[in-house]
Formats: sequence, C-alpha cells, structure tokens
Amino acid sequence: MHLAIAGSVAADHLQTFAGRFADSLVPDQLDKLSVSFLVKDLDVRRGGCAGNIAFALGALGRRPTLVAAVGRDFVEQGYQDWLTEAGVDCSRVHVSPDKHTALCTITTDEAHAQIVTFYPGAMSEAGQIDVEALHAERPIDLLLVGPDDPDAMLRHTRAARRIGLSFVADPSQQLAWADGDLIGQLIEGAAYLFTNDYEAALVEQKTGWSADQVKAAVGVQVVTRGADGVTVIDSGGARLDVAAIPGVEAVDPTGVGDAFRGGFLAGLAAGLDLEACAQLGCAVAASVVETTGTQEYTLESAAFHARLTRAYGDAAAARITAALP
Repeated sequence: MHLAIAGSVAADHLQTFAGRFADSLVPDQLDKLSVSFLVKDLDVRRGGCAGNIAFALGALGRRPTLVAAVGRDFVEQGYQDWLTEAGVDCSRVHVSPDKHTALCTITTDEAHAQIVTFYPGAMSEAGQIDVEALHAERPIDLLLVGPDDPDAMLRHTRAARRIGLSFVADPSQQLAWADGDLIGQLIEGAAYLFTNDYEAALVEQKTGWSADQVKAAVGVQVVTRGADGVTVIDSGGARLDVAAIPGVEAVDPTGVGDAFRGGFLAGLAAGLDLEACAQLGCAVAASVVETTGTQEYTLESAAFHARLTRAYGDAAAARITAALP
C-alpha cells in the first residue's frame, strides 16, 4: 500500500515550565490576558505533523511519500537526510527558494498542558503541490491530509474527491481557527477521520453537526483519548475501545498523536483489522511519550513485541508483529 502523508514539516522548539499554566490564569480576566512563563530548558528537534507521521511509518517498515513544503534549511540542516534514512520518500517535497521551514514552539507545564505557537514559513507554499499529478506518477492508495496551509488542505481534499482517492482527514491543530464550513469541507467523504476527544467535540460544535452526523460524513472515525486509550467507530457504526499501553513513564507528550497515526496507518497497510491497528498505534505512541522529541525513539523488535504482549496478550502481539516487516 502506497501511503502519502501531506501536512506540516517543522523545527520544534520544546520548552518546559516548572509549574502549571492554570495557576497563572484568572478566568474572568482572560480578555486582558498578559502572562509570561520562565522556562527551564530548550530542545530543538525535528517535527511537524507530516514529518512525525512519516517517520513513524518508516520506523515500522513502510515507505511513505512525504507531501510537504519546506525551506532550503530542510536540506541544509540534515532533516531530509534524516527522514530518508528512516525510510521516507522525500522526492516529492516542495522546497521554497526564499522561506524558512515552519517553526513550532511548544511549552509544556508540569501537568502536561501545552501552549503552542506556530510560524508557517514555507508551509504557505504547500498549495502549489499537485496531489493529482503525484497520484498519476505513482498511484496513491491512501492520502492523509494533515495540518497544513489551509488552501493546501482544501486543494488536497478536493483533488482526492475528484479522482476517487481514499483519504484520511486529520485537521488536528487547524480546528482551532477553522470555521464550521471549512471543517465540513475537510472531513466530508473521508475514509478515516482522526481527532482527539477535545477535537471531536470541537468538530461538532463548529459544524453544528451531531455525533451521528459527523459519523455519517466519514467512513471510520478514530478518537484518541490520551491515557484512556482510543475509540474506533467503524463504517457500520460499531464502537471499539482500545486501552492505552499501561505503565508508561511520560516524559513529553509532543508528537504522541502523530505517532499513533503512523502506527495505525502502518497496521492498515499491513492488512490488520481496526483493533490491531489501534493497538499498534498505541504502542508506537507510548514509545514517543517516553522520549523528548517527536522522532527520537527507536522500535527494537523484541522489546516492542514484549510491550504489545503485556498490554494486549500473546495472540494480539503475535498477529501484529507477524504483519510488520
């Protein structure tokens, strides 16, 4: 299965705040908000949703195609080589001649709440990428449309519908600013819709659709719930709840949702059922939350199999690992 991952590629500036953001917020004064947080460290890492998802797929033996717009620093600072060595096809990446690769600054407090700012940079040129042409050159079996330049997200989604290409709607962080009409255009007809539980509620609130109407607009709905695992609602409306990996020592939640998506998609590509896909996604997500950075983990086969066995049993672990390269 040829997977194409469209979305953001960015440099992540990760900071930690030794306190709780909530302690500095006055609920009835939020319209006058002016706060400053003194952070204790800074980690500069490779990131961006599409980069993270593609890396996870590469770590699981797939060879996804990255569909993204970047700056020349993507090549000059080694990010392209990093992804290529991880098994990601970067040959279709659009390189801007004059803009910097997107920059994401993420500050995490001791409760794992996060404040994120994002500078799009070269991502603003992602709308110049022609998914239909890419599909003509090498047929795509499943296209994930992740957080990206808004025009690019719409263009990719419309192209997928026009040519009958199955796509995954993963609007994620872009839901915060998008209106209901745009959200509806991004998810209508998707084979899969990925959100976390907060984003699922936001989709309903902004579109004015009920949960049933959202489900009717897509094929399979996947809702991640952090430590509470994931809920998958199949195309027939049957609900499946999969527990998260227990006993994880959380270090940094950044990129956990992207890692889950990579694992889930790798399961689909391997022909696994939805339950096994969700279990695989949870196992990859656990590896990310235990590390600082979104692409700093490794998936050593014996340890990974043991983790799956402890969480989901011998049969599930054997089924999943047997399907992976």
